[in-house]
Amino acid sequence: MRSKLFNIALCAAIAINGSPVFAQGRGAAGPAGAQPQAAPAEDPVKIMVGRLDLEKYKATLKGLTQFGDRRQGTERNRKALDWIEAQLKSYGCTNTERITYTYPIPPPPNAQRGGGGGGGGRGGAGGRGTPPNPVIASGEVRAGPGGSRYRGITRGTGVNNDPMRQPNVALRELNMEPAKDGERQDVYCTKIGTTQPQEMYIIGAHMDGHGWGEAANDNGSGTALVMELARVFSSPDVQTDRSIRFALWNNEETGLNGARAYAEQRVEKQGIEDPPASGRYPEPKWLAMIQHDMMMWDHGMPRADGTWNPEQRPEADVNIEFQSASKFAEQAMKLAFFFRDANEKYATDYPAAVGPHMTNTDSGAFQDLVPSLSLRENERGMHTGAGWNPTWHQPIDVFTTFSDKDFRLGLNAAQTTLSAVALLSGAKLKK
Repeated sequence: MRSKLFNIALCAAIAINGSPVFAQGRGAAGPAGAQPQAAPAEDPVKIMVGRLDLEKYKATLKGLTQFGDRRQGTERNRKALDWIEAQLKSYGCTNTERITYTYPIPPPPNAQRGGGGGGGGRGGAGGRGTPPNPVIASGEVRAGPGGSRYRGITRGTGVNNDPMRQPNVALRELNMEPAKDGERQDVYCTKIGTTQPQEMYIIGAHMDGHGWGEAANDNGSGTALVMELARVFSSPDVQTDRSIRFALWNNEETGLNGARAYAEQRVEKQGIEDPPASGRYPEPKWLAMIQHDMMMWDHGMPRADGTWNPEQRPEADVNIEFQSASKFAEQAMKLAFFFRDANEKYATDYPAAVGPHMTNTDSGAFQDLVPSLSLRENERGMHTGAGWNPTWHQPIDVFTTFSDKDFRLGLNAAQTTLSAVALLSGAKLKK
């Protein structure tokens, strides 16, 4: 049974030219008829979701790990960008482009203390295990906008900067080159809409990592997800009314720098036809931004002895977060519940839950410009920030750490986003 909150959210649904869009300042819009009904036999969205495959997802993620942690400002990061671009082109998403920006590395050590976006102590739940305040009467700890909270056993967090903690000598050598100041790049490609190409959904993930591992979960898991969605949407028989951009951000771990550079360079270009009367829109109007970060770990709190459950917890889910303190919080909330309903209809294994404390990932660069969401394995403030993810920025964040149940959690997040964006963009299959 769908929640009353979801039904209330979809009561604000509107349709523009017969297609769904979440209009800024006007509430949310779902597909015509508001609530998706049972999938018909030839439901094109169901067919598209069926084209997502666990082994293909794993293969894409495994391909990313050949570049080690892909730390920004290194040759391995640049090689990973080239590989990602080549893969996107091989899927048929051939109009690849790059955003170029300059990043000066801040001085160590204090400026690097908490890690960076997707991790570390920029907000969240205390960073590095320091208990945040206030502690309320129940013993829960609440920190940050949206009232993130955690209870139970917690562990400190931080970024591993000791290469000798990586036992794999070849991986240690691969990750040895330090970051250098200079130019950085994001890479993206676009599915061009057929009837409303001037409007666009952005699907993103950051491709850089650190910690002397392979950055498999943080954030090979999100990068592979976005690439797999680009593959499915770029199939020759798929067309959409609205455009969809598949963006792989750089420099997330240093403060969302790649996403911020994109937003700063492109925000004023939205919806402008260039050249005039050409029908081409280099930067379509942003309808929503959906980020993907750390998709594969939801094993619960650590045990009292410091070990952790090797299996996903029974209540593992695909968390869909919005930021309750953002400018577009109401629209983002309604969008989040629409994604949750898409999960209920199309995801195969794991349910979805909505949380109000999106933080420390690239959607933060967009949250006051457009309704924005982040999909990840659990609420960052409640779990990851409390030390419930032992792989986070650590040498054990490597492909072999994760089981098929972990990979399947990432696949279910892909099913969730693909189905929701397919409905929102008016996706159909050409006959």
